[in-house]
Amino acid sequence: MGTTTSMTDLVLLRLLQLVNPGLPIGMFCYSQGLETAVEEGVISNRDDTAEWVRGIMQQSLTRVDLPFASRFYDAWQGNNTDSLQQLSRELMAYRETSELREEDRHTGQALASLLTSMQISKAESWNRFPYTTLVAMFTCAARHWKLDKTTTLSGYLWSWLENQILCAVKLVPLGQVAGQQLLYELATDIPGLVEQALTIDDHNIGGSAFAQVMLSSRHETQYSRLFRS
Repeated sequence: MGTTTSMTDLVLLRLLQLVNPGLPIGMFCYSQGLETAVEEGVISNRDDTAEWVRGIMQQSLTRVDLPFASRFYDAWQGNNTDSLQQLSRELMAYRETSELREEDRHTGQALASLLTSMQISKAESWNRFPYTTLVAMFTCAARHWKLDKTTTLSGYLWSWLENQILCAVKLVPLGQVAGQQLLYELATDIPGLVEQALTIDDHNIGGSAFAQVMLSSRHETQYSRLFRS
């Protein structure tokens, strides 16, 4: 009984480490178009923020990132490098602006480097792979630390959501209490979105938040910027 409880606690602790906003992969540098949305007046208050973030969760992450995360999770079981790298190339092709592609590559490689420093040997070859994605490395860590698939996808979506709310607190700006209230509200969507993502077959993967893509592309030439995307 004690051993089982200890192992369960350790898995939980690994999950908390993986989704921690302090994980040194540079996520705090990226707003994924949110900065331009605030600059151009698309987002100016709490309700605008909620609509923006919820829309991207539903139209992009649930239909692209999470289905790919499910496939990566399965592929790590066999550790077939060719298959895993092909999945990562395909996921990178869904990133519709140069900043979104660079964000995925930089954070993915940073996580690969971190995992390598933790003696997770499967991550080592991804340090300089030009199509490394964050999803690939997130699921690598999840597999190594024995997180189940649903928990892995939920953790990935939570991590993305928390980073977006942290960006909104700085940019909109939202107060810290309002940010936590919004995080609490939007997190209730996560279980349903993960369940939906797990039902998407290969032919139906794909989605886009058009406003995010347009504003992300305009962020490349925005005059004053706090964030890299």
